[in-house]
Amino acid sequence: MLLNPELVQRVRDAVQRDRLIDTAIRLIEVPSPTRSGGAVADRLAHMLIADGFAVERPVCGWPQAPAVAARYSTGRPGKTLQFNGHLDTVHLPFVPPRVENGVLFGSGASDMKGGLAAAYEAMRAVRDAGLLSGGGILLTGHDLHESPWGDGTQVDRLIEAGYLGDGVLLPEYVSDRLPVAGRGLAIMEITISRPGVPQHEVLGGMEQPNVIAAGADIVRRCGEWDRQVRHKSHPLAGRESVFIGQAVGGEIYNQSPVEYRVSGTRRWLAGTPFTEIEGEFKALVGEVAHETGTTINGKLNFVRDGFELDLSHPLVAAFQSAHAAVTGQTLPHGPKPFVDDGNTFIARGGVPAITHGPNATGAHTLHEAASIDELVRVAVVYALTAIGFCRA
Repeated sequence: MLLNPELVQRVRDAVQRDRLIDTAIRLIEVPSPTRSGGAVADRLAHMLIADGFAVERPVCGWPQAPAVAARYSTGRPGKTLQFNGHLDTVHLPFVPPRVENGVLFGSGASDMKGGLAAAYEAMRAVRDAGLLSGGGILLTGHDLHESPWGDGTQVDRLIEAGYLGDGVLLPEYVSDRLPVAGRGLAIMEITISRPGVPQHEVLGGMEQPNVIAAGADIVRRCGEWDRQVRHKSHPLAGRESVFIGQAVGGEIYNQSPVEYRVSGTRRWLAGTPFTEIEGEFKALVGEVAHETGTTINGKLNFVRDGFELDLSHPLVAAFQSAHAAVTGQTLPHGPKPFVDDGNTFIARGGVPAITHGPNATGAHTLHEAASIDELVRVAVVYALTAIGFCRA
């Protein structure tokens, strides 16, 4: 679908750079580490109401920070395009917002208050300029995104409650590819323990259940599990895996400790049910506990499911046309480098979800930065995608 250059220019004219910057600053200046997003959600809701949008505050399992859902409807037949963003940031010292030499800095500038501000501006632009021929836009913002502090359940509840468009755009900091596939992720946390107190090796320690040996067996079996699943592979997303990244226990070379901890990840492709993975994990830790006489508390913390984007869906064509109209080229297909809420919208919501945002830097650091030009570009791409997708 080719977009008329005149229409593209109308969108560019409708997107207000200064208004976008002001929105981003107002969001960033409210600290919102994961599980503490209530104040910034209130700020976003008040801004949307002041701009004349219909706003709802669904609790979605997290009364400390009810989600935000704002709608713009043309009142005419057509599809609904959802812009979804998380309002929480990782647990690092707060960096206040500032703009220097055309770059926005501050906590959430790249991940992802800057991108959410761009999506917000896209919704304002199409409304103010009357650019949608039908359908409408749903903008949602929420907490509980960033792991390990959040578990993603607020967006799960949003979907279950019906706050779901016919397609979703998520302005995370991926700009160089169309993410068409990605692996699911769960974090393994395993604690192996025995009763009693730490003991010297020759004063009874060697007669106790050996938590380090049990931990070594866990690591060995996870290696075997990894070899069993590695044949499941996707040309872009990569292979399924079981990975151990931490094994910790003991205080000194000749003391029998009472606890040993192992942690790692399990990654899988779309089509592998998490219930199957969870069953295999429970069987593994249960067998080791039985064989070693230790007590093992094993947790497999689900983060996001695997996904594969339906490339034949109209949202993909609308997005690629919008991107080409703004940049002169469509995006190549590629993997998603991380898990995000787009995985959930596809796996749980059953709708296509495209992660695309500014070419921003410093995510999960104290040096988040997003070019204002990039934020404007995202706003224009989102607005044009809505124009192409929402029509009847």
